[in-house]
Amino acid sequence: MISHLDHLVLTTHDIDACKDFYTRVLGMRAQSFGKGRLAFHFGQQKINVHERGREIEPKAHLPVPGALDLCFITHEALERVIEHLNVQRWPILEGPVPRTGATGPIRSVYVRDPDLNLIEIAEQL
Repeated sequence: MISHLDHLVLTTHDIDACKDFYTRVLGMRAQSFGKGRLAFHFGQQKINVHERGREIEPKAHLPVPGALDLCFITHEALERVIEHLNVQRWPILEGPVPRTGATGPIRSVYVRDPDLNLIEIAEQL
């Protein structure tokens, strides 16, 4: 019945720091929509952003910053991603390490966003 993910919602405590990470560090496109809402676009998906305490209804039962564990697939070689993270002075927590993705083997590095969500960036093998 389900064909793909359209969007997910991230709750942040700091809109500016969140926007900086997802645009500068991960290369997503920021876009305003609705009544001043923020989203980050990548591929055919997006991440909608809620500011903690100012969430849009309806919302998750417990929307809190730092509760997400997300894996993004890159079209770049993982070595280039690592170089980019180093240039941006964004610390890598772990990796590169082999993992299993939704469609097969991947190789990943892990970072945290400003809200301490765990972000996995992976290349498909």
